[in-house]
Amino acid sequence: MTIQTHKRTCSLCEATCGIEIELNPATEEILTIKGDKQDPFSRGYICPKATALQDLHNDPDRLRKPLKKTADGWQEISWTQALNEAAAGLRRVQHTHGRDAVGTYLGNPNVHNYGNLLFGPPLLRLLGTRNKFSATSVDQLPHHMTSYYLFGHQLQIPIPDIDRTDFLIILGGNPLASNGSLMTAPDIKNRLKAISARGGKILLIDPRRSETAAVAGEHWFIRPGQDVLLLLSLLHVFTHELSAQLPSLPDYIDSADLASLSAAYAPESTAARTGIQPAQVRELAAQWLAAQSAVCYGRMGVSVQQYGGLCQWLIQVLNIITGNFDRAGGAMFTRPAVDIVAVTAAQGGRGHYDRYRSRVRGLPEFGGELPVAALAEEILTPGNGQIRAMLTVAGNPLLSTPNSDQLERAFGSLEFMVSIDSYLNETTRHADLILPPASPLERDHYDIIFNALAVRNVAKYSPPLFRKPSGSYHDWEIFLQLAKRLRRGGLRQRLTDGLVQNVMGWLKPQGILNRLLKSGPYKLSLKQLQQNPQGLDLGELQPCMPQRLFTRNKRLNLTPDVFVQALQQATEELQQPLATGELLLIGRRHIRSNNSWLHNSRRLVKGPQRCTLMLNPVDAERLGIADGGEVQVQSRVGRRRVTAEITDELMPGVVSLPHGWGHDAQGIRMQEAQRVAGVNCNALTDDQHIDRLTGNAALNGVPVRVEAIV
Repeated sequence: MTIQTHKRTCSLCEATCGIEIELNPATEEILTIKGDKQDPFSRGYICPKATALQDLHNDPDRLRKPLKKTADGWQEISWTQALNEAAAGLRRVQHTHGRDAVGTYLGNPNVHNYGNLLFGPPLLRLLGTRNKFSATSVDQLPHHMTSYYLFGHQLQIPIPDIDRTDFLIILGGNPLASNGSLMTAPDIKNRLKAISARGGKILLIDPRRSETAAVAGEHWFIRPGQDVLLLLSLLHVFTHELSAQLPSLPDYIDSADLASLSAAYAPESTAARTGIQPAQVRELAAQWLAAQSAVCYGRMGVSVQQYGGLCQWLIQVLNIITGNFDRAGGAMFTRPAVDIVAVTAAQGGRGHYDRYRSRVRGLPEFGGELPVAALAEEILTPGNGQIRAMLTVAGNPLLSTPNSDQLERAFGSLEFMVSIDSYLNETTRHADLILPPASPLERDHYDIIFNALAVRNVAKYSPPLFRKPSGSYHDWEIFLQLAKRLRRGGLRQRLTDGLVQNVMGWLKPQGILNRLLKSGPYKLSLKQLQQNPQGLDLGELQPCMPQRLFTRNKRLNLTPDVFVQALQQATEELQQPLATGELLLIGRRHIRSNNSWLHNSRRLVKGPQRCTLMLNPVDAERLGIADGGEVQVQSRVGRRRVTAEITDELMPGVVSLPHGWGHDAQGIRMQEAQRVAGVNCNALTDDQHIDRLTGNAALNGVPVRVEAIV
């Protein structure tokens, strides 16, 4: 038997691990999927998710042909009929009710597909709606807002240089489960172990002693939602007690009086709310300054809370004032082969904030998108601009966004809906038409976004493993076909749009990628990457400031008015005592899962049930809850029954339920997922509980009541 070996990048999470797939070409049977030891970035490491590429490709539940909802159930139809009816339905709703009557939602798999990144925006521009939503405002909007105001571009996100740092402070992150997250770092466990091996230190600060605590030298509990107070106390210590030891700021950085901003937040004044003692705060500050290099990394737990925007801003302020910005071992920026930041900046796409607001609650847009916490009310509330139709692309907001019971009612009330998705799932079952793209192994792959977030500069291209079946479409081809059918405006506009679409269709994603590579900083070509299937190592992160500032005046303002004003508005609230006795809900991740979209892989979901409610033994005893017993969890918006798991991993007063489960809806075609359905934690999270500054959903720190079911 002849065996072929195909080198590829795993496209199922942010780690971008290199893999080798052994294939029997005669039968197109995948024999093995293993780590590629020649990959210069991942060095042979893969996590369990990589094997799910085979499962997704072969999954009998994965849709291969368009589906139409009829009175007699779902029916397969031709692509021509599906595309014509999809475009006609969207056009009909906009003609009757206005352009904003169509809403769009993009899920996070879109950023793992460079064809979607290139061909999706023209389709959204043709729709012309302001009601655009995405997973960005579920988990990472505070990062983008900080980058926009400090560095001049929403995608210019600082990356912890973990391969060279001596002191890593992880705040609200669990990279051993997420493989990084806004810090593309394959083989993260060994990268973190290397910090300790070279005499460095890792401090994890989190309400849960997570998997990452096993490789961190130290772990501190912190009460959910109080990270902003810890950061302000650190700023207070640096500016009031250790100011003489602070390095001078570079000439290109401007700052208002940081000491006055933090004057009211001495460690003694915040300890009761954070649970972290003043001596600990001062010791952390001293170690931070004493380290040869240090960097603070704040992720999900920091972003998805009431003060997420302030937290991400303060993290970068602390990295900068301690002299750990734009230097080896600190917070640095990538120099990717496809410089998506420079490309979008040249096209005027640096970002923007609060150009318009949502119709019902008046939440600000960011980068042309509204916060997803407002989606349900924008569908359910009558009036001019009400969303009456939806286009969803590779997203499952019914499981991924807050107050899912309300969103269920909202999607059930739509006049028309189109989903570009491979599954009949909790969200797409509401669609009138489902347009399934080819599988990930039937398309080529290049990481435009994650190379721009990587802890090392790399580039790698993967050709398709399989030829897509005749008559099927890639995602980008679906976008292009819909765009052709949605052209509108005057003759000149239609001709312009048609020319752009024809050129893009002629170039295809590969042609556009080749041009982006050639115009990038390394002047690479697609041919060069094809000749190096294991990928190219382009070197360590390098200092680049102030040349890489995209602010209009080419200066870095540490204290933008929008953050200072938000802090001032929160001052009274931050100084109030916490409510006693209430339990606060937080989420959690698992390395064998990726949000809601890998639960149809048997090899990933087998084993003990992972969708449990973790709670501390002290709380369990107080509430009369036994390990493995059934409990009811209730928040302002919903209630669910779940199995209790008693563990000292959680600090008292905190309970944890994982994200992405709850595959118990009627009418979905995900047999394996339904078998291990679990509980949808977003039936408990609250659409009114948001970060007021950015509009990001505050999925952590949600007050809940827990009762034993007897």
